[in-house]
Amino acid sequence: MEIFSINDVRKSFSTQTDVLCGMSLSVQKGEVVAIIGPSGSGKSTLLRCATLLETMDSGELVYEGIKAAWNGPAGNVVYAPEETLKKIKSKFGLVFQNFNLFPHYSVLKNVTDAPICVQKRQKEEVFEEALTLLKKMGLSDKADAYPFQLSGGQQQRVSIARALAMNPDILFFDEPTSALDPELTGEILHVIRDLAEEKMTMVIVTHEIEFARIVANRVVFMDAGVIIEEGNSDKIIRNPENERTKAFLRKLNL
Repeated sequence: MEIFSINDVRKSFSTQTDVLCGMSLSVQKGEVVAIIGPSGSGKSTLLRCATLLETMDSGELVYEGIKAAWNGPAGNVVYAPEETLKKIKSKFGLVFQNFNLFPHYSVLKNVTDAPICVQKRQKEEVFEEALTLLKKMGLSDKADAYPFQLSGGQQQRVSIARALAMNPDILFFDEPTSALDPELTGEILHVIRDLAEEKMTMVIVTHEIEFARIVANRVVFMDAGVIIEEGNSDKIIRNPENERTKAFLRKLNL
């Protein structure tokens, strides 16, 4: 079952050349897709368009057969009505590289706020699920703590718990370890690996190439707003065919 797809997406900022130049990507249920590539290749912009944080200039965006955006008669993008977009937003979660926790909320309130206020779910049920998620993230003793009292790795685990609390069908990660030191990076990669084993559908923008090789079903190499090469993660990283992919991986001493 196809969870998510974008088709022929283009995006530019002001007078710059296109950041996304006709990008197309689809993700199947239970699949883990890692997106790699040099800085400025359009990886984060792709995720922001996919999660409706940026508007596309043209192209199509679909979640589980429901169109979020498409090309109108004049060639410009038309977005679905707000009620449809609200439904679509409940299908995905996004984990940012800089955590984006509410500093004045406790850990528990960070995790429970959206399910209660946005999804209008029962408080008792949400709190029970949130405590289970915090236990899963190794944070049972941090429910009443505030973000400033946590390490970067702990904050990122809270942000993952917050995304999971919405019961999404797909999780997007935008370089989830880039703000962390190597020791804390391992904590987050371990959590993501566990989610992959549970068959959580995920799209992960990452610079952790070996992690991508081991955990992802598929690796997508992006450069200059297009997909240069994609396929089986082990094959793409150990034996790429495209010269641009080879040059990128060679710089990383892989």
